[in-house]
Amino acid sequence: MINLTLNSVVSLNNGREIPAIGLGVYRAAPGESTESAVETALKLGYRHIDTAHIYGNEADVGAAIAKSGIPRHEIFVTTKLWDADQGYDSAIQACEVSLQKLGLEYIDLYLIHSPNPGPKLRKESWDALQHLVTKDKVKSIGVSNYGINHLKELLGSNPNIRPVVNQLEIHPWNTRTELVEFCKDQSIEIEAYSPLTKGRKLNDPVLVKIASKYQKSPAQVLIRWSLQHGYIVLPKSVTPERITSNLDVFDFDLSHSDMQALDEKDEYLLTGWDPTVVP
Repeated sequence: MINLTLNSVVSLNNGREIPAIGLGVYRAAPGESTESAVETALKLGYRHIDTAHIYGNEADVGAAIAKSGIPRHEIFVTTKLWDADQGYDSAIQACEVSLQKLGLEYIDLYLIHSPNPGPKLRKESWDALQHLVTKDKVKSIGVSNYGINHLKELLGSNPNIRPVVNQLEIHPWNTRTELVEFCKDQSIEIEAYSPLTKGRKLNDPVLVKIASKYQKSPAQVLIRWSLQHGYIVLPKSVTPERITSNLDVFDFDLSHSDMQALDEKDEYLLTGWDPTVVP
C-alpha cells in the first residue's frame, strides 16, 4: 500500500510541513455551524483547517480551536487575503484583522485569494506577505487560483520568499495537468479545493463502479485520488457523518488503472470561479 495515514504531511519548499488532508469551511455558515464542524473535525483527528476572510467564519474557526484544548502548534490554520484587501498596507491590516478574528498569534499559511486585482496589487500584496513572515505573523505564504502566467510574474520578480502552495479547484473532471506540472517544477505544492465536485459528479458511472470495487463511497474515492496524486486535499462539510467518512480513506489504494480511468475524465469542469485565466 501507498503509505498514507491521517497523520501524513506534505513537505513545503520552506522546510515546513502541512497536513495532507484538511477541513474546508467555504460556505459554512458563520456561527454554530462552522464552530461545530471544526470541533467535530478536531475531535476526529483533523489537524488542518482552511478558512478565508471572505467566508466570514474565521472567528468561529478560532473559537473551535480555543475550545479544543489541542496545543496550538499541532493545528495548521490557513486563511486568505481577499481581493478587496490587496495592496501593501491593506494586506498587512487585513492579516491583523484575520489574526484577531481567529484569536491566534500567527497564521500557518496565508494565501493571496486570487490574482483578480491585477499586477500592481498582486506585487504589493506579495511584498506585504513576505513582510508578515519576517514579523512572525505568518509562517508560510502562498497563492490561490493562480495560473501559470501569474506564477511566472511572481517568480520573475525574484521574491525573497517563494509561494509554498497554489490552491486550485482540482478533481478528475478538472485535472489542470499543465498548471500542476509547472507548479511541481517550481516546488510549489498543489492544494485541491472542491475535490468532490460539489457533488456534481458523484453519480458518474465510472466513479461509482470504482467505488463499489473498493467498498467505498464515490466521495472517498475522489479524496483518495487527490491524495495519491500528492495533493493537499480540502473536502468541505458541516455534517458530522460526512466529516467522519471523508477521513476513512487510508485503508485502501486506488490501482494504477483506476487512477488512470479517473484522470481520463478531465473535461475542464468548473464548479465555481476560475481566476487562473485573468490577465
